[in-house]
Amino acid sequence: MKQHIIVGTAGHVDHGKTALIEALSGFVGDTLEEEKRRGITINLSFSNLENSEKNIAFIDVPGHESLLKNMIAGAFGFDASMVVVDVNEGIMPQTNEHLEILNLLHVNTIIIALTKADLASPEQIESRVQEIKEYMQNFQHLNLKSILPVSIYDTTSIENLKNELFSIPSIPKLSNGLFRYYIDRSFSLAGVGTVVTGTVLDGSIQVGDKVYVPEKETEIVVRNLQVHEHDVSLAHSSQRTAINLQNPKISLKKGTLLCKKGFIKGFNSVDVWIEGIANAKIKHDSKVILFVGTKQIETKILLYESEESIEKGYAKLLFNQKMFLVHNEPFIICVSGRTIGGGRVLNPVQDPIKKKVKMQLLQALNIKDFKTAFEILVNIHRRGFGLISSNQRFGLNHDEAICIAKEIDNIFVDEKNLVLYPMDIKDELAKIVYNIYNKNQYALLSANSLALKIKWASQALLEEVLEEICKSGKLTFENGIYKNAHIDIDNIDTLVEEKIYEILKTENFTPTAPYNIYEDLDIDRKMGDDALKRLTRARKVVRLAHNLFVTTDTLTTVMSRLRELIRTQGYVDISMFREHYDFSRKYLIAYLDYLDLYDDIKKDGDKRILNS
Repeated sequence: MKQHIIVGTAGHVDHGKTALIEALSGFVGDTLEEEKRRGITINLSFSNLENSEKNIAFIDVPGHESLLKNMIAGAFGFDASMVVVDVNEGIMPQTNEHLEILNLLHVNTIIIALTKADLASPEQIESRVQEIKEYMQNFQHLNLKSILPVSIYDTTSIENLKNELFSIPSIPKLSNGLFRYYIDRSFSLAGVGTVVTGTVLDGSIQVGDKVYVPEKETEIVVRNLQVHEHDVSLAHSSQRTAINLQNPKISLKKGTLLCKKGFIKGFNSVDVWIEGIANAKIKHDSKVILFVGTKQIETKILLYESEESIEKGYAKLLFNQKMFLVHNEPFIICVSGRTIGGGRVLNPVQDPIKKKVKMQLLQALNIKDFKTAFEILVNIHRRGFGLISSNQRFGLNHDEAICIAKEIDNIFVDEKNLVLYPMDIKDELAKIVYNIYNKNQYALLSANSLALKIKWASQALLEEVLEEICKSGKLTFENGIYKNAHIDIDNIDTLVEEKIYEILKTENFTPTAPYNIYEDLDIDRKMGDDALKRLTRARKVVRLAHNLFVTTDTLTTVMSRLRELIRTQGYVDISMFREHYDFSRKYLIAYLDYLDLYDDIKKDGDKRILNS
């Protein structure tokens, strides 16, 4: 399978990025009238270069200072960057700012293209190379692969640059398989419909899939996919992809996130690691513009470790709308059009956590110590910490999250339901079970029936608690049911039938629903349902409607009284029935519907009369 690498071009305005891309790929980036008129790249331009093994997709971003936000939008999709530097001018202010942004986004591989080499002497070129090598040491997260002098008029230098680009290593991205994609362009084509473009940041997407727009709570079907103008059935991470969407009923614009439904929740705040650049301080309670993917939003910064300012540290970001972010997602912050810093999302899911514990959690997340993070969160969520959101919360798929959880002592792992519990919660559950059997020595429970009573406890956890009580000799397990070990019951089925029948008989005309009866008797639902079926087959009980059973004697009494009303009044309807019997509408309708089953009764509108 061909490897796909996205290379972003960066650099100061007029250093020749767009011309160099044209020389490499034949693609003319400045296609908008305003771009041609001003001679600068305004929007993101896309092209590609490929051989038999690799496809290099270029994102040509603007270098002009006033268009910084467009550069940032493009940089989020980079696997590597080709930074263009005019050999005669060297590193300029926008070059530096672009490098700072690439460093914040951890774009690992950097190739420096020294443009306009035909206008410089070998000595000038060598001096500039040494200067840039020294300058690049300022950036912790950037790996300088090479510095190549090039000229768009020298085909040999262009070929050398092509070979260098094809030699960029394909570094496997950490992936949880969760499809994510920020729209950078959206438009309509005649006969095609809505098309959006962007970079697949993670996971994959195929024709026929449904993509979810979380901020609109809407799913849309993928009609077609294109990668570099070729129709494809499947698009992967790091591929520039155009998606043709089937009849979307909503407006899709730049910055809109597409993902898979059910995996990403939105929150009005997230916890982050944040750092300033070029000696810029991050101020507490300050307002900034946050860039993430191709989206930008006004954001308030609350520092955790200072009420003044910091160079780097932990912070909470507050938004005026829900943001759908994931763990380790990079971001950039700007003030008045100037980049002042950036960082990574650590905790995208908000819980009510005390500050001291929150700091411990963020420190663990920052170094990817997920084992410690799980321990902290399980102690906070004592009644069950769910791993269903592990993709968003930790960048882990469910299998990876379960493997980490199994390494932790004193935690119960419910693999099926993806829930973790502190082991000592079993003591609390055991007390609840003891109380049930102390109150009702004839209780007949299963893990399933207990889970219906104790909503926060999973069936797997309750099963283990019941098994441990069995081992202590206080309960016995028989035919899927746990019963009091100190009570002899000759025939459990008969006992359950008798107890249900007694309640139905006592409640007479308006019995409660079966599940309420089972709960009052502390018996398993399946056992209760089976008992009701046997009572019905024996004609001791009649099913009037869904979840409504009465004894046969009760039904006979009601039918006799309804017939008496018809004989004396000429008919019976729901109003007359209610005048004589203070039942709720549910029971009135059920009895009248049952009356309709008799051959000598005729329904005339809302009335029941004798069939003459």
